Amino acid sequence: MGGIVALPSTRRRLIGVLGGLALLATGQAVQMVYAQDAKPARIVFGSNWYAQTEHGGFYQAVADGTYAKHGLDVDIRMGGPQVNAMQLLLAGKYDVAMGDDLQTLKAVEQGLPLVTIATTFQRSPTVLLSHPGPTKLEDLRTRPIFVGQTSETTYWPWLKSTFGFSDKYKKPYTYSIQPFLADKQSVTQGYLASEPFAVTRAGVTPKVFLLGDYGYPPYAQTLVTTRDGLKNKSDVLRRFVEASAEGWRNYLRDPTAGNALIRRDNPQLEQDALDYGVKALREHQLVTGGDAATRGLLTMTDARWQATFDFMVKNGLIKASVDPRTAYTTQIVDRVKVLP
Repeated sequence: MGGIVALPSTRRRLIGVLGGLALLATGQAVQMVYAQDAKPARIVFGSNWYAQTEHGGFYQAVADGTYAKHGLDVDIRMGGPQVNAMQLLLAGKYDVAMGDDLQTLKAVEQGLPLVTIATTFQRSPTVLLSHPGPTKLEDLRTRPIFVGQTSETTYWPWLKSTFGFSDKYKKPYTYSIQPFLADKQSVTQGYLASEPFAVTRAGVTPKVFLLGDYGYPPYAQTLVTTRDGLKNKSDVLRRFVEASAEGWRNYLRDPTAGNALIRRDNPQLEQDALDYGVKALREHQLVTGGDAATRGLLTMTDARWQATFDFMVKNGLIKASVDPRTAYTTQIVDRVKVLP
């Protein structure tokens, strides 16, 4: 998978048996070996926005010592409207950055040496919100819809080709819910853990349409590194992915420690918003559902990447000659199996 040649099954079993015997002989867990290292491996991790619920598992792994247990010193750098995480990754300022499938595939098309090694969300958290009334996504096609500029190269072509949405109803999204609140016939884009909370707090109970539930194929909030990083730090990155998966498992069980760090970095984020976000992630199983339920948290598959690539080709977002396998590898997540 992901361009990696698998070991023969007999050899894999032998390695597993020998590894298990070694642990029994020493009586030491792997994390104890890492904990004895004089100098933990440093990872600078660039997020895609200000600290928020969607980053909870990573903050949890810092707060509860999971990264340290795996011999890592992880520095989470917040993103924001003026921060280009991919540029900073390519410039060597980050070791890993939060990205998305479509962005990475386009970068590879342009010859940039980026590679995705894991994904936070098994489905996209992108939503459309309407006022009460509509029951199906198709019901929104002839309503005024507030969508952002980036939608032109992400979900908007998918909505048009799959559900018949039209540009004539499109209005610019200004990252404010006020225009939506003022027009009861309108629809607005959003993120599952954010806009629905803001709209509900404003007195409207919105109808929420999670695009991932309707077949929108990309993963979301992926973990991206460079080709050189993958080559030179493969073991450190494997430990980072494994520890991050454990952080997400712990966060969804009890987010207290992670949320405290999130609010330290982003004090304007209210506790109620964090609580709402955790509830939404749990209910919709964005982290724990899909393939993650059986293959482990942060997992990816060739089939899903191919589906995303096919969608992009169909809608003229990428050249058909691009090899999608150059945009990702499963060599790390295939070795990490942290079940929910």
